[in-house]
Amino acid sequence: MTAQARAPIWSTGPTRFAGLAPVPARIVLVLFALLLAACLSAVDAPGPRPSTPGAAVTPGRTDLLLYQSIVDGVRQGGDYYDVAASAQRVGHYPLRPFFTMRLPTLAVVQASLPPRLVRTLLLLLCAATVLAWTLRLRPAMGRPLPVVAVALLAVAGLYVNLDTGQIVFHEVWAGPLIALSLALRRPGDGLVAIALGLCAMLIRETALLYALVMLAAAWREGRRREALGWLASIAVFAVVLAAHARAMSLLAGPNDLASQGWSGLEGFGFFVRLATISCALDMVAQWLASLLIGAALLGWAAWRDPTGTRATATIAAYAALIALFARSDNFYWALAITPLLPIGLVFAPGALRDLAVAAAAPATGTRRITVTRIVR
Repeated sequence: MTAQARAPIWSTGPTRFAGLAPVPARIVLVLFALLLAACLSAVDAPGPRPSTPGAAVTPGRTDLLLYQSIVDGVRQGGDYYDVAASAQRVGHYPLRPFFTMRLPTLAVVQASLPPRLVRTLLLLLCAATVLAWTLRLRPAMGRPLPVVAVALLAVAGLYVNLDTGQIVFHEVWAGPLIALSLALRRPGDGLVAIALGLCAMLIRETALLYALVMLAAAWREGRRREALGWLASIAVFAVVLAAHARAMSLLAGPNDLASQGWSGLEGFGFFVRLATISCALDMVAQWLASLLIGAALLGWAAWRDPTGTRATATIAAYAALIALFARSDNFYWALAITPLLPIGLVFAPGALRDLAVAAAAPATGTRRITVTRIVR
């Protein structure tokens, strides 16, 4: 026996947990409690630290200066690889292996445009992301108040991206591109989403993770044309990456520094901590931000739509990447998914109510024995 679905709280339709049988609903609630406990571990998780001790008080400051100096050098007519290699050597950054240097896409584009236009383009990208998600979820929300909440949560996720002082960080661009790609993706119409996903990959290599999630989801849903489109975008990215590796092989010598590796093993709490400081949740206490991030993850998982599944898988993939491989100075990795993460909160109230109702329903399946007295 399943619990009777009730009228939705915010959305126009029931969540994925509506009408769930009591035992599965209780299992999901236990798993959610464990998720919240894992999120709360962020309270004691290590915070981001500078990549070179003593080089900067603020983590990421040296990285920001590095990327800005590369853009300035290319703007003055320098070759990207020569300028970037020189800047990384001066800043004591590694040049081996090849992915220690970013792809030239963002620096070359920024160097070819006036700085004011670059800032405007970033703000337009963020505005387009907010508008796209507002329009995407408006049919699912129905009433004005939830629609406004979607827009506000999208802005909260782009809190750092809207700071044009961070404009040279690659994730500041890749994150909104990923979120916009997912918002614009429609069944049978994935070309724009694929193109935006490819742009994200050409700016920041870790966007490949998003493309792989979308490829797997399209294949699983039987959308072969979309899957081939994502596969083609990954192939284009692979060709560009191979060319980048070739260029780096001609630059890096045996005396250049090698990376210390990406095996931080900082844990899930570190992901939550980075996600907190990468969006507007940084304005509240860490314990509250941790609970809200857990609720947002539940909300995305609860949305009864393939896009909800893809969003959940994307966030989970980046959470695993950061928890396992990010070092303490890789705090900006979380910017790849924070434009997406807080929006899941709009589905959290309905998910919690549907789970509570389903879990409280009486369990069935027990046999009733009726004793009948026979009087002779």
